[in-house]
Amino acid sequence: MATQHEHTESLTLEQALQLAVAANPELAIAQRELEAVTASRVQAALFRNPEFSVEMEDTRAPTRQTTYWLGQPFELGGKRGARIESAERARDLANADLQIRFAQIHADVVQRFYEVLAAQERYRLAQSSLALANRGLDVAARRVTAGKVSPVEETRARVAASGARIELTQANAELINARRRLAALWGNAAPRFTEAIGELEILPELPDLAYLDELASHAPEAVRAEQEVSRREAMLKVEQARRYPDLVVRGGVQRRESSSETVSVVGVALAIPLFDRNQGNILEAKLRVDKARDERLSTQVRLRTDLSQAHQRLAAAIQEVSVIRGDILPGAQSALDATTRGFELGKFDFLDVLDAQRTLFLARGQYVRALGEVQRAVAEVEAILGPQGASLFAAQHGSHQGSSE
Repeated sequence: MATQHEHTESLTLEQALQLAVAANPELAIAQRELEAVTASRVQAALFRNPEFSVEMEDTRAPTRQTTYWLGQPFELGGKRGARIESAERARDLANADLQIRFAQIHADVVQRFYEVLAAQERYRLAQSSLALANRGLDVAARRVTAGKVSPVEETRARVAASGARIELTQANAELINARRRLAALWGNAAPRFTEAIGELEILPELPDLAYLDELASHAPEAVRAEQEVSRREAMLKVEQARRYPDLVVRGGVQRRESSSETVSVVGVALAIPLFDRNQGNILEAKLRVDKARDERLSTQVRLRTDLSQAHQRLAAAIQEVSVIRGDILPGAQSALDATTRGFELGKFDFLDVLDAQRTLFLARGQYVRALGEVQRAVAEVEAILGPQGASLFAAQHGSHQGSSE
């Protein structure tokens, strides 16, 4: 069970990925499907069973004639080879489906892990906000006691502190839910880890969009679309091979009671493809090949469109983080420090302090949301590109494996 290996304290991204690969239910389903389809290759390679039959002419004992036949069907037209190839292409398709699930689970783990990191940061920000609100309340209470400001200022400070406590409660609930969503990826409804260890603020290098387009042709879904075309072409060969009838070679003995003789008999049987030449199934298989090719083109266009949109979101999120980190946060913190000192010296009203606090809290919250948007865009690129996408951001995530190996 995954819970036996999940750490009860800290959890790294590498450990989360290992847990998900080992115990994710959806991966297990895809793996079972691959194993089942692989078994069909064994069946496809088998030869036809021999046939035994008995024919009796005239049931009266003195004149009865009984023939015992042993026949062996032989498949003509390359049926067995076509059947084997079709089974192998089905196995390749099931493996492509498995790789898609690996890529998606990898991306889900990355995204939910960073959601936990962001929730942890929001919880710390809420704690800091509450501390600042309590500090403002303490300052306001002292000035009211000294008779320098109206008691209304203290009431406003208490309201602000109550709001900060509510935000802390909400942030704690969000953190609990984020941890549960992450642990669910390895089938654990009650997470045991108490803290995710990672760097939320490390920004990835923005990859070139043209380079992403090059990688898109080897993305798991693109590979699957190619495998589907190959499977449909193999199925067409199976239907074309079925145009040819099978040959049955028979041999046996015939017992003639009237003359007490036993003679050898041989025979062949071959259906005459006069009416049924498998025309309908061949036409259907051809049309399904065309459909698979159209779907391959549609998949390629969709992947490039999704990559372009994810790239644009990633670029915008990185830019937003840079601006907030470089300009907004330092300015908001400086304004709050100056306003708080001025209020303590009687130069500003407490409303000015509350406004500065609110500005800083909003800026910090926007900063964490922007960091989360960066990770969502990264996870989307990784889900599309699979192991190739994981390698693009390996330096940010740390060393880990995202493939099925």
